[in-house]
Amino acid sequence: MTFNYNFFITNPFVLIYLSVVTGLLIGKIQFGKFSLGTSGGLFTGLILGWYIYGKYGLPYRGLENIPAYADKLLKNSVIPKELFLFTLILFIAAVGLLASKDLGKIFKKYGLKFAFLGFIITFTGATICYIMTLIIKGQNLFAVSGVYTGALTSSPGLAAALEAVAVYGKEAESLVGFGHAIGYVPGVLVVILTMQLFPLIFGIDIDKEKAKYREEMHRDGCDNEKERVEVTFDIIAFVFACLAGYFLGKIKIYMGPTIKHFCLGSTGGVLMASLALGYIGKIGPMTFRMSDSVLGAIRELSLAFFLAIVGLRYGYTTINSLTGSGAYLVLISFICGLSALLMGYIIGRYVFKINWIMLSGALCGGMTSTPGLGAAIDAAKSDDVAAGYGATYPFALFGMIIFTILLHKLPM
Repeated sequence: MTFNYNFFITNPFVLIYLSVVTGLLIGKIQFGKFSLGTSGGLFTGLILGWYIYGKYGLPYRGLENIPAYADKLLKNSVIPKELFLFTLILFIAAVGLLASKDLGKIFKKYGLKFAFLGFIITFTGATICYIMTLIIKGQNLFAVSGVYTGALTSSPGLAAALEAVAVYGKEAESLVGFGHAIGYVPGVLVVILTMQLFPLIFGIDIDKEKAKYREEMHRDGCDNEKERVEVTFDIIAFVFACLAGYFLGKIKIYMGPTIKHFCLGSTGGVLMASLALGYIGKIGPMTFRMSDSVLGAIRELSLAFFLAIVGLRYGYTTINSLTGSGAYLVLISFICGLSALLMGYIIGRYVFKINWIMLSGALCGGMTSTPGLGAAIDAAKSDDVAAGYGATYPFALFGMIIFTILLHKLPM
């Protein structure tokens, strides 16, 4: 039996494991108070994805009778989309179940504020994208609308954009997809970095913020909740939350001739289902309140794999786009994401006076950014930030779909 190096090095599992291991090792390196943490896998995945696709896939594009490993690379974009979605669902389900314990209190205390943040963050991002197309003329608005969905890391937004431009033909759809691929990684990077850097830049004491958050949640007799039944881990309940959420995310609600359909998508559906089921606590033999340590381990493992897969899938497009005409689209994505986060932070912190633990989750929810949520949890060393994410996400998603549809119709 002979060892085939090309098949081995292009195997998706080998690439994922290699990205995760090297990424987590890099993530442990401290730069003062800053470290990449779990996000390290994103960076090693980017480099590996760029190298593997460029060396073992790209040279065979358009040719006939190509090697099987090259055919898989070209069809799967290095890593199959199903693996991307699987790890994402596991992460979101664990986060939702962890965050569900304070859900009722959070909606009561912050509901309208989170709704406003969701809209203002998505509106700011769309506005900046459009303004930057006016600064340097010649940008294709189909591609820019894709960059917008990528900058806010929104798969449902991408789906809405593709549906909206379908009447213009396949070329318009491909431009939207191209823009999304270019904008996605800069959008991920900016939200990960800001979750780490905002506390340093604005002098936020995370320990004090956590103490303040717990005080807010348990003030005025809020500790007297109904008795909670908790188990170490209920695998049936966990998988049921994933299944119910996936189904919920596929439901389309007709919103009129302009917006057409609104749906939560896989991410939003699993998040809403796990938050609701965790809040309910128990249905028949299934117990949805599980050990924080077990759910935390699932969350951390699935996030590490998810970020590595993001890097591997988008590595070639992102790095290759840093030169040539794609460079300005990368810049649009970065400034779009940063501006949206800054606007959300200023309003959330200085107008609404929201605690950083809640606000960091709300900012990520306003960006519909799953990788950002992982970075926020990592930076705050608290799963409580996920409640802010879950409360803001639906409003941001609705705003995202509206502004995505409008963006490519604006005059240049």
